[in-house]
Amino acid sequence: MNYEKCKEILLRQSELVQKIAEIQKNIQDAVSNREWADFEEYFAAMKTMESELTTLEEERESVFFEFEAACGLKNTSTFSDPKSRFYAMAAILPVEQRNDLTAIYRDLKLKTLKLRLANDTFLVYLSSIKASLTEFFEFAFPDRSGKMYTPQGTAFSHDMKSMVLNQRF
Repeated sequence: MNYEKCKEILLRQSELVQKIAEIQKNIQDAVSNREWADFEEYFAAMKTMESELTTLEEERESVFFEFEAACGLKNTSTFSDPKSRFYAMAAILPVEQRNDLTAIYRDLKLKTLKLRLANDTFLVYLSSIKASLTEFFEFAFPDRSGKMYTPQGTAFSHDMKSMVLNQRF
């Protein structure tokens, strides 16, 4: 029973991580191509998937806790993190089920690492754009000392918030 539930949850998580990667790629492409029309839809979908992923993670943790309770392994320091819990559960499964489950788990971990790497790369890209804009404004408007101002005339910091520029200088 734990095997089937865990396998189902891992497969759903893997599918969800793949969908998140696709949406993240769409966001990166939209930023690169300056296509802002679908931006809010992407972020709404990401938020929905984030909550689904959190729910699946909680379900997976409950499977591990059920396993611990069934085996009488409650409050053991060996099971302090989810990875230990997973491998402890997989270790008692028959070889075929263990290999199946660990393959799905490794695939999920690999997809998660790829997603994290793509996210980090995108953040570096955005940071370089921010640095370029800051340098441009410091060079173009040296009298402002790199400061930007709101339409009301108050100082505005250089952060990743939306910015609207007058296209005429």
